[in-house]
Amino acid sequence: MRLRSTALAAVAAALAVSAVPAAVPTAGATASAATASSPGGPAGGAPGDVVGSAPSAFHPLPGQPTNTRAWKIHYRSTTADGIPNVVSGTVIVPQDGRTGPRPLITYAVGTVGLGDSCAPSENLPHGTAMEANLIQQLTLRGWAVVVTDYEGLGTPGVHTYTVGPSAGHAVLDAARAAQRLPGTGLSPTGPVGIMGYSQGGQASSWAAELQGSYAPELQVKGTATGGVPADLLEVAGFNNGSYGSGLIFMAAAGQDAAFPELKLDSYLNPAGRLLVAGMKENCVAIDAIAGSFKRISDLTTRDPLAQPDWRARLDQSRLGRTAPAAPVYQYHALGDELIPYGVGRRLRSDWCGRGANLEFDTVWVGEHVSGVITHSLAAGNWLADRFAGRPTHANC
Repeated sequence: MRLRSTALAAVAAALAVSAVPAAVPTAGATASAATASSPGGPAGGAPGDVVGSAPSAFHPLPGQPTNTRAWKIHYRSTTADGIPNVVSGTVIVPQDGRTGPRPLITYAVGTVGLGDSCAPSENLPHGTAMEANLIQQLTLRGWAVVVTDYEGLGTPGVHTYTVGPSAGHAVLDAARAAQRLPGTGLSPTGPVGIMGYSQGGQASSWAAELQGSYAPELQVKGTATGGVPADLLEVAGFNNGSYGSGLIFMAAAGQDAAFPELKLDSYLNPAGRLLVAGMKENCVAIDAIAGSFKRISDLTTRDPLAQPDWRARLDQSRLGRTAPAAPVYQYHALGDELIPYGVGRRLRSDWCGRGANLEFDTVWVGEHVSGVITHSLAAGNWLADRFAGRPTHANC
């Protein structure tokens, strides 16, 4: 089923209502989460194995019915350095009586924050999750959706925000876990789509690059990815001192969580330590405001991004070195004020140069946040074409 652009205004209005800071779960929600099967340690299983699950719910807005069944899961995955870990997420399956293989979307959300209360799995049951209305557009097509929380978001440790390989592993292993979870009706050989924007664009793009080597058994039909921060060093330079500068310090905390040898704290002055400590406990609305219009030099005693070890780790998250095995739909807003349009164009050029089957779409009107809204239906329709076996329209 193709959802037409006439529904766009309704989608945008619904998203605007949902785009509020993620709520701290209620005491009842916390108690419910505690009934989940106890997640096991990282050893003794394969990536994508489910180590804990519990009934959950999916509400785009508080109390809004969706005719779906949902589970919160903990599943095995892999860090950026190849070490086994456990990640949480949410599996959502429409209850529409469908028979035959049901497509599965492994969905990577954009930036929600570093605090555990920001995790999608903590907010999807309450109707307080950002992007929930966009996820509903997928379930209305009859597709199952699995939403990863990413490494360290809702599980022990600090969220490894912007660490590309870790996020890519989490996205792919979420699909494996959803297909292995009893009761979903999903087949391990069913069709899979990958989708994400902004931070989710980085994660989905990394999943696309890694899939051929890391999860070749997944029947990935395509990846829809937008607003991709493909080069973190360039994005950091672009946002330094602007209203997007808080994302730089969130990213620094995420990189330091993945690679403790970077010793972020040793670079921060007292104001920087206070800011980063607060960011680790809060969600994106607070973090972005607290960190806005600050320069790296305002909060550090020396610039970590000038150091070889930091530059090497950030370069490890750069995209474009491997052509995705499955087709890609990539879109980017010309007026993106957070992720420069040139970064997206360069990723397109890199992928095309490596032989990717890529369709690139410029969002001519709007900016970063509006890009995910205005092109959500186009991205969904593109994936619908892949599931239907229709030919692609690559424009390299």
